[in-house]
Amino acid sequence: MKKVKKGTAGYIRYEQKRRLLVTLAMFVLPIGLYIIGFAATKTNLNWLTFIAILGCLPACKSLVGLIMIFMQKPVKGEALNQTVQAAGDLVSANELVFTAYEHNTPVNALVICGDQVVCYTPDQKTEIPYIEKHISKILAVNGFSSANVKVFKELKPYCQRVEHIRKNQEKYREGIKFTPDERYPELSREELILHTLYAISL
Repeated sequence: MKKVKKGTAGYIRYEQKRRLLVTLAMFVLPIGLYIIGFAATKTNLNWLTFIAILGCLPACKSLVGLIMIFMQKPVKGEALNQTVQAAGDLVSANELVFTAYEHNTPVNALVICGDQVVCYTPDQKTEIPYIEKHISKILAVNGFSSANVKVFKELKPYCQRVEHIRKNQEKYREGIKFTPDERYPELSREELILHTLYAISL
C-alpha cells in the first residue's frame, strides 16, 4: 500500500485502510495470547489472560481512531479539481480534519499565503466563528499571531478568494519578516504554518 502524505488528496482513504490493518493486528495479538493461555491451562486465570486484557487497551484506542477516520469522506471529483486549480502554486493542502473538543471539522481544501489562511469545509454544521477562532489560537500559540483565518462553507466563494490571493500574492507577503525555525530549517513561513495545522488534524 503506497503511502499518501497528510494534506494530499487520497489521504483519508489511505488512512482508513492503514488504520484498519493496524487495528486488526492489535486485536489479533491479545486474542491469540488469550487462546494460547486458555488452551494450556484450561482456565481464564492465568498470566497470558492478564497480558491479553492489557493488550486490548491500545487496541481499543486504535479502534476509536479507526471509527473517527471512517466517519470522514474523501475529497474527489470536480470539487477537488476546482480547489487545486484555484490554489495553483500557493502552499495548500486537501483532506484535513481539524480536531477540537466540541467538534471535528473536515477541511477539504486550505491555502496559505502570507498571513492569509483560507479554508473550505463542506460541513454545514460547522460553526464558522468557532473554528476560525480555534485555528487562530493554535497559530498564535505557535508564533503566528498575525494570521488571518477565513473559513468558507461554499466552494465558489472559497475559490474566488483563493484566486484573488494567488493573483496578488506578492502584496499579501509584503512586509512579513521571517526567521527560519531551527527544527525545520528547510520550511518557509507558510510551510511552517501548514506544518502547525497538520498537528491538529487527524
